Amino acid sequence: MSTIDWIVLFFTLLLIVAYGMYKSRGIKNIDGYIVGDRQLPWYNVGLSVMATQASAITFLSAPGLAYSSGMSFVQFYFGLPIAMIVLCVTFVPIFHRLKVYTAYEFLEKRFNVQTRALTAILFLIQRGISTGITIFAPSIILSSILGLDVTYTTLIIGSIVILYTVWGGTKAVSYTQLLQMGIIFTALLAAGATVVHLLPSDIGFKEALHIAGKSGKTNAIDWSFDLSNEYTVWTGLIGGFFLQLSYFGTDQSQVGRYLTGSSVRDSRMGLLMNGLLKVPMQFCILLIGILVFAYYQFNTAPLFFNQVEVNKIENSAYKEEYAEIMARHEQLSEEKTLVVRQLTGALKSDDQAKIDQSRVALQAKNQQDKVLRKQVEELLVKNDPTAELNDNNYIFLSFVTSTFPKGFIGLLIAIIFLASMGATASAINSLSSTTVVDIYKRFVNKRASDQGYLNASRVFTLIWGLITLGVALYASQLGNLLEAVNILGSLFYGTILGVFLVAFYVKQIGGKAVFWAAIISEILIFALWWSDVMAYLWLNLVGCICVIVFGFILQQIFRTEVHAIEKQ
Repeated sequence: MSTIDWIVLFFTLLLIVAYGMYKSRGIKNIDGYIVGDRQLPWYNVGLSVMATQASAITFLSAPGLAYSSGMSFVQFYFGLPIAMIVLCVTFVPIFHRLKVYTAYEFLEKRFNVQTRALTAILFLIQRGISTGITIFAPSIILSSILGLDVTYTTLIIGSIVILYTVWGGTKAVSYTQLLQMGIIFTALLAAGATVVHLLPSDIGFKEALHIAGKSGKTNAIDWSFDLSNEYTVWTGLIGGFFLQLSYFGTDQSQVGRYLTGSSVRDSRMGLLMNGLLKVPMQFCILLIGILVFAYYQFNTAPLFFNQVEVNKIENSAYKEEYAEIMARHEQLSEEKTLVVRQLTGALKSDDQAKIDQSRVALQAKNQQDKVLRKQVEELLVKNDPTAELNDNNYIFLSFVTSTFPKGFIGLLIAIIFLASMGATASAINSLSSTTVVDIYKRFVNKRASDQGYLNASRVFTLIWGLITLGVALYASQLGNLLEAVNILGSLFYGTILGVFLVAFYVKQIGGKAVFWAAIISEILIFALWWSDVMAYLWLNLVGCICVIVFGFILQQIFRTEVHAIEKQ
């Protein structure tokens, strides 16, 4: 990066941290530290909710996912607006009426302390691991830019976020996220316009979409009903609905965001704002990846985007073989550009025969490129058996750093940092608040002072920060980070959601039955995932239904046992 880029990056991050510390001054108790004194307006709640979900993974992985496999991932969010409506009608008024700090407090009032502890622990496991992944994502940036090992950059990023979160609490998190999302929306709009500007002068936005479409990259909608297909309309509407309902309704990292609302109305308005804006935002982020794909139809793309791995092979005994593959790739890229030119000419003249001919030729060239890519991967493994072969997370980063103008590179990298800071701060704060409220205050120290609980909150924030930092050091083995986070969530969210739905709507099921139903369901979900019998989004639906069904069955068994004992 240039000096200008470093200045833009530094001052953007400094502005956010200083603003957050200024807004979080004067915190005196856990009410201010955990729920921000319940005073935030609806727009602040909405942007905080969005910022918590839109981590750096979103801006790193989503464009790369679209570049590699198209727009189908957008279907993942189709159930989100429906989930927001359900939450506004059910969860929000109950949580506000009970004045809870965490979602799991409600479960003790409805069931028993064992169920509360179980769901809190499931959340801590899931959120602790996924937060480690969100810390790792932006560390890729510094690794590529500075040429440092990703371990060192992970430690640097994680340490900064931990220090910021320990100081700030929920109020600082929410206010900084308000500013972060404003910067992020502006920068994304500018990024999309810049990609279009970098295309050849006779190729505009419309032509770029046509080129990507003829290459099979604009497949945003899939109506097929296939349990093994991860991204279809049905997996998004059904599986995605249950995942989003559980995430926003039972995950403390999100519940804690709308508990800060000054009223039920403000919390509802914030969630509805998220439901209306999230799908278009995600569509636009994926669209940037499609535009990057179109750009590389006129320019030679890297065969492998992780420059750290490429540097290893270029300095190894296989460097000559790699050079030969890259030479063939350069020639193939020139041939592909000619085919794309023929395709755009046919599109402008509306010559269907030439369009079909060019499309087949373009797909053949792309297939040849995949063969060369496979050869590079084989060389990487020969040189280093532990080489990371999934480079989706590096695609957009590589494009930005090699093509964008000075100053703008720093701003784009800054938004990834901002997203990471917002999501990670929310997550670590929620891990701490759950530990303090549902474990420490409930079982360990029931009579501490306000200052004592505030100190405990900061201590547990530090502890969870160190734990998630440890997880981050191993995140490189998880492939595409965006999918890894969603798969991890699907292993737990269905079960937790099932417990909450029983609590809200199935009054005849008691605490003992739902406790054991949740344990059995979680074991079953892990078995289904391990055997790979269905796409991961369906696990949310299966886990939720299993808790309800097993709860009914176990309730009848326990009731029969009680009756038998009474007769004796």
